Amino acid sequence: MGSLRFLPAFTLLLAVLILQQVSGNSEVRALMEIKSALDPSNKFLMSWTSDGDPCGGSFEGVACNEHRKVANISLQGKGLSGSLSPAVAELKCLSGLYLHYNSLSGEIPKEIANLTELSDLYNIPPQMGSMASLQVLELCCNQLTGDIPAEIGFLKRLSVLALQYNKLTGLIPSSLGNLGVLRRLDLAFNHLSGTIPPRIADIPQLQVLDIRNNSLYGLVPTAFKKLNEGFLFENNQGLCGVGIPTLRACTAFDNMNINQVEPFKPTENATAQKNIPQSAILHPSCNQTHCSNKSKLPQVAIVAGVITVTITLMGVGFLLIFHYRRKKQKIGTISDSSDGQSADQAKEFSRGGASPLVTLEYSHGWDSLGEDRNGTGFSDEQLSNFRFNLEEIESATHCFSEMNILGKSSFSTVYKGILRDGSAVAIRSINITSCKSEEAVFVKGLRLLTSLRHDNLVRLRGFCCSRGRGECFLIYDFAPKGSLSKYLDVEDGSTQVLDWSTRVSIISGIAKGIGYLHSTETNKPAILHRSISVEKVLLDQQLNPLITDSGLSKLLADDIIFSTLKTSAAMGYLAPEYLTTGLFTQKSDMYAFGVMILQILSGKQMLPSSVRLAAASCRYVDFIDPNLKGNFSEKEAAKHTKLAVACTHELPEERPTMDVVIQELN
Repeated sequence: MGSLRFLPAFTLLLAVLILQQVSGNSEVRALMEIKSALDPSNKFLMSWTSDGDPCGGSFEGVACNEHRKVANISLQGKGLSGSLSPAVAELKCLSGLYLHYNSLSGEIPKEIANLTELSDLYNIPPQMGSMASLQVLELCCNQLTGDIPAEIGFLKRLSVLALQYNKLTGLIPSSLGNLGVLRRLDLAFNHLSGTIPPRIADIPQLQVLDIRNNSLYGLVPTAFKKLNEGFLFENNQGLCGVGIPTLRACTAFDNMNINQVEPFKPTENATAQKNIPQSAILHPSCNQTHCSNKSKLPQVAIVAGVITVTITLMGVGFLLIFHYRRKKQKIGTISDSSDGQSADQAKEFSRGGASPLVTLEYSHGWDSLGEDRNGTGFSDEQLSNFRFNLEEIESATHCFSEMNILGKSSFSTVYKGILRDGSAVAIRSINITSCKSEEAVFVKGLRLLTSLRHDNLVRLRGFCCSRGRGECFLIYDFAPKGSLSKYLDVEDGSTQVLDWSTRVSIISGIAKGIGYLHSTETNKPAILHRSISVEKVLLDQQLNPLITDSGLSKLLADDIIFSTLKTSAAMGYLAPEYLTTGLFTQKSDMYAFGVMILQILSGKQMLPSSVRLAAASCRYVDFIDPNLKGNFSEKEAAKHTKLAVACTHELPEERPTMDVVIQELN
């Protein structure tokens, strides 16, 4: 009878495995239904396959939490032209849904209101009043029509409401005045009419109200002047008021046509519940391990299946009872190891990324790193002054539009963006799995980057680390003239030829920038660039050189740094001693700088052996860029050639320091 006591444990294990398999299959089925609706022609979501693993990284735009549940779908700007399937409600742990900058049509399924974990929604269901967790509601840049639902006023945690660039009509609901933590309200470029509800001006945390390009009219409450530049109202000819610059004064005609009708005034949650269909009533939220189901019917089927399996196993157990004792130990061992393996797999998944920052969570806000909950200093004043939120990054890049991509590498993508103050920036997106594995080390690198200040370094404006997207963003000043590399190998006249004085100035500026990095006189540690090249030197409007990626190695994982060496070696920047020592030093930076001098003087990105031989023989006339047509200083050419040869000496100890080079150049 001892053998029979094992059957319940074995049956329980089998039931757990069946439940896990059924749960996994249900999410795959849901994703395939979503794919069929969003991308009926199968042009953009080909990576979503019925036999694939959504949590294995193969499903484009899909991210899972530590329990292997789909937690995030990011498909903005993918060219989708279908509609959203009700199957999205089967993804019970979904916390972020990003579908903006597409051409979606049709109704948003009411079932989406059952997603109680959803905190970021980039589409709008009519039952939204019940979605208490919602913090971000954005449907910008689609073709959506109709009125703004007044039920939005029940979303007490909503901090961003962005509905710009659609075809919305009707009035602005006065219920929006109930959103006490709303920071940004963007209704620009729609067909809204009527007046601005005065209650919106009383929202305590409101920073931005953008109502440009609508058909609004009437008196603008003077309280909006507290928003300063955050109040944007252009191209609404009917608006008038006092105390706000550029806003015209009201006339008697304006006063006659002010419409005081308010479409909806929510007073309490009971009112909202009364108007919400039964299918939209909230279900228990998603806990740490399991997720609630929309219906009990699948559970009944699963339980029935488990009971059937149990009875079958018991029958087999009675038939094989005489053989069971000999196998008991073996089966027991398998059971134990299976439990252990499942636990190990869960642990391995939770630490599968290179960084713990990749964990999907919104408990500390939807936009960026949480506060100093691990003692790593996220909340220190130095970093807080540089923090952007995700909404600002998406707004600046038009939701990461491919039209704004400036360049890509193996670990990052760089976008051009426009901030709300109108300034142009370059935003580098880095997958957090490419960053340092320890948060404390990563944050230390961030502090270093924010402390760098020099006229010949690209200025870091700020950063944003989004747990939901699994990305970190570095925001730099934009260099309008592009990289120095585009001014090399000029043959057809399509690119500006740099004159001699500009080349000399660029070499001097690069030297000063590297000298600043190597120096310790500014109360910072000496920094090695490690990958300086003409691609990493940008030019501002006046063609002054700006070194980019300075200190970036402090953020990136070692294997990412190592992978970038292939490019450096192929372009001739890698110092010869690295092959034997495997170490970067100031002298390895000097070697790369010497190569850059020869590139700038010769106008060539790939240096043939003839250029190096001519430089070594001081025959500068033989390799100076012929596009200059002889317009250069022979004295300066001789000096720069000598420095280039010295910096690229095979022996590192024979190369000068950057301080010596700067003295020579001056």
